[in-house]
Formats: sequence, structure tokens, C-alpha cells
Amino acid sequence: MTDAADFPVRVRPEIAALPPYRQGKQAGAEAFKLSSNENPFDPLPGVVEALQATTGVNRYPDASAARLRERLAERFGVTSDRVHIGAGSVSILYQLVQAVSGPGDEIVFAWRSFEAYPGLAVVAGSTAVQVPLLPDARHDLDAMADAITERTRAVIVCTPNNPTGPIVTQAEFDAFVEKVPADVLVILDEAYAEFVTAPDAVDGMRLPGGAGRDNVVVLRTFSKAFGLAGLRVGYAVGHPRILDAARSTGIPLSVTAQAEEAALASLDAEHALQERVAVIAERRDRLAAGLRAAGWNVPDAQGNFVWLPAGEHALAFAAAFEEAGLIVRPFAGDGVRISVGEEEAVEKILRIAASVVDHLPEGHPGRGLA
Repeated sequence: MTDAADFPVRVRPEIAALPPYRQGKQAGAEAFKLSSNENPFDPLPGVVEALQATTGVNRYPDASAARLRERLAERFGVTSDRVHIGAGSVSILYQLVQAVSGPGDEIVFAWRSFEAYPGLAVVAGSTAVQVPLLPDARHDLDAMADAITERTRAVIVCTPNNPTGPIVTQAEFDAFVEKVPADVLVILDEAYAEFVTAPDAVDGMRLPGGAGRDNVVVLRTFSKAFGLAGLRVGYAVGHPRILDAARSTGIPLSVTAQAEEAALASLDAEHALQERVAVIAERRDRLAAGLRAAGWNVPDAQGNFVWLPAGEHALAFAAAFEEAGLIVRPFAGDGVRISVGEEEAVEKILRIAASVVDHLPEGHPGRGLA
């Protein structure tokens, strides 16, 4: 926490107390970086060539990323005014929350979930309402629906949930949306949708234009499965007027021409994408199974990461991984998230995880039945 009096100018107290976003720790040359849910593969075929052919950086990009919007609209069977492009899906999250909320309003989301969510409300001047996850690390959608009041302006559903891993099913989401007032924005954050293998998982892209609920906006990104994290490009699909409001709060020209070109080229490499996603999903499932065999209570993993419910041991266990050259992401008091990276890291992860699990006392929620 920082006191507002520490600043040389007058800063809103709630902003002064808000910790800056902290990305996953960087890794040295000899370590595996498994802290940021990045894709371990090189860019998809055609991406580097597209970047090299991009117009010079002395020119502004197309502010609406029209070609990418049209391509995604065609992909999902909607009109292009139902697609919005942002500098990563997190930037669109900020735009949406600022568009619909302010002082006296509330934003509801599950916790623990994506670490940027609490700051969304604070920056907008509204109040974050955190609804605890179920014991199996899934969203408690009934409790989230019960948390909605006349002050609620948006509800965020993260599936697969980052950092814990489980999905929300289509049936669960459909039932939940029916409970949400029609004038409350529902943000379905599907940053890891491409990695999902559960057949009953919600698919947000079947919603726009067909679900009869204009208050649902779906977010996806090119940062994870498509491997464009460094270029910052994500997108939203939803009602045109809601997306217009988001655009009004966004920083103009924040999506670069290079990002748009890379995203378009990535969409051209669909077959290669599916092959890489299949490799990561198989590696994830194998890693999760190995961790469970070692004695960990690992929740269902449907993203490109696994979750160790280490609780109060999170920071100490992360240090043990780091000593072995594995940079993971601890969340103090809750657990450790491990991204699925290079194949060479799997054996090391399992070895260190097995060496620390016995430090958990009997009955600890992080311990499985092994």
C-alpha cells in the first residue's frame, strides 16, 4: 500500500493504494519462463513475413483495424460492427468497465481470478465485488448471481479461469445469463478458449446475434494460443452500441499496423495453430496427471497452465521452483500457477512439485489422495 501523501501531486487515494500490475517474473538464459502463460512456440507460419512487409512505422495504423474486424466477423458469422479490436483483451476490459461504471457502481467477478480484475473497478471509480470460488476452484455462478444488486453494472466470467484452470459449462452460463438483469453487462473472458478440450464448455462465439441477450460481450485474444503476446492484439464480439461505448473510452490508435498484420497472418495458419494447441493441451493434461500422481490436488486444467493450491506456502514453493531454473507465478496465500512451456521443463516441474508437496499438512486443500 502507498499513501497518497507520498506523491508530489494529488492522486486519488484508491489509486495510490492500488498496486501496479505485475507481470510474471522474467527468466534468465538458463531458466524456463513458466510465469506468464505465454506460448512456447515461435510465431505461426507467415507471421514474420507479414511483419516484414508491414507499412513503415512513420504512418499511423488503421484506428479501427478494419481488415481484422472484417476477417473475424466472417469467422464468427456476425457483422463487422459487432467486432472491436484492442491492444490485448485486457485493454478492452478496461474500456468496457469504464464505459459502464463509475462512483457508486459495482463490478462483480469470481475470486481468485485474473489479477487485473480488481484494478478495473478501482480505476473506473467503482467498487469490486469478489465472489469466492467453489472448493474445486470453479466459478460459483449462483453466488455471483446473488451478488448482483441495483448498483451492479458489469459481471465478469473468466473461462477457463485464470489462474485456477476450470471452465464454465454452456449450460451453467446459459442459466446464469438468464438470472442477470438485461441492463447489466456480462463480460465473458475467454482468453484461453482455444486450449479447451472439455466438450461441455461454454462457447461465447455462439452467443452474439443468436442468444437473444444483447448484454453479453465476449473477449478473446491473439496473445495466448496464437503466440502474439508481444504485439498486443485482442478482440471483443458483442452489441455494436456497447462496443461503441468501449471505443469511446479507449486510447486511439493503440493497435499497431504490425499487430493487425500478424493477427491476419495467424488466422491464415489455422492448421498449424490447431496442431500447436493440441501439443500444448496434451502436455498440460500429462503435467496435471503427473502432479496429481505426486500428491497434488490439481483442479481441472483447461487453459495452458496448471494450478497448485499451495495456500500459505505459495511464495516458498515458488522459490523452490526458481532454484531449479523454473520461473513460476505465485499468488501469495493462494497458490502457484505454472504455464505449460517447453517439453524439457515437464520432468523438472514434476520433480520439484513432488519434493515440496509433503510440506503441506494433512488435510490441506492442496493435497490430493495420492
